[in-house]
Amino acid sequence: MKISRYKHDSETSYALGATLVFELLKNKPELITKIFLRPTEKQGEDITKILQSAEEKQIPVIESAKPFNVLNAKDACLLIAEFKKSSTKLDDNNHLLLVNPSDAGNLGTIMRTAVAFGIKNLAIIPPAVDPYDPKVIRASMGAIFHLNLEIIPDFETYKSRFPNHHRYAFMLNKDAKTLDEAKTSKESPFTLVMGNEAAGLPASYSEDCETIFIPQSDEVDSLNLSIATALALYAFTR
Repeated sequence: MKISRYKHDSETSYALGATLVFELLKNKPELITKIFLRPTEKQGEDITKILQSAEEKQIPVIESAKPFNVLNAKDACLLIAEFKKSSTKLDDNNHLLLVNPSDAGNLGTIMRTAVAFGIKNLAIIPPAVDPYDPKVIRASMGAIFHLNLEIIPDFETYKSRFPNHHRYAFMLNKDAKTLDEAKTSKESPFTLVMGNEAAGLPASYSEDCETIFIPQSDEVDSLNLSIATALALYAFTR
């Protein structure tokens, strides 16, 4: 049995832990190539149900400690699913567009938050953290398996693909409205555009988007990207 640490150019990735394996089994079982089970006497009812589901779907289950050691899984992790990385085309509903996100924890948390507020389309413009890194998948708590996720090369490509989306860029400029002042149109879907954790969005985005800012005190420099995105998602979907 060959098992190696995850690499960006790998064709497969890993979902570490019963919760993530369950979400993958429930939403995209066709992507799973195999499931690893840590040898243990304490499987529990949830693990048993997952293994039964895997058997029903004819997914191989391999009992071995090696994958858990290679992937540095915590002792409490009893299951790992290896799955094929697969991009899913965005549909024409509302979108979240992240430009150059660089932190795995932030990206995973944003995925989880987007799904919580009913946004199922996530576009990412590189350079960016790998959305299939197991650290991102863990931070998403399996929400990545509920998303249409596309890596789009640049903003021009995105605009040409979705010309009817009303775009809202979260950035500071002289014309920016507060989050409370922003109004969505019932006639067209919206796209929320968020920039890099450190650099934000380039000024050029204000030419093709309605600009929005989140008012805050001057005692801190800025909000964390995942927090800012959560506020934006709540305001636009309430």
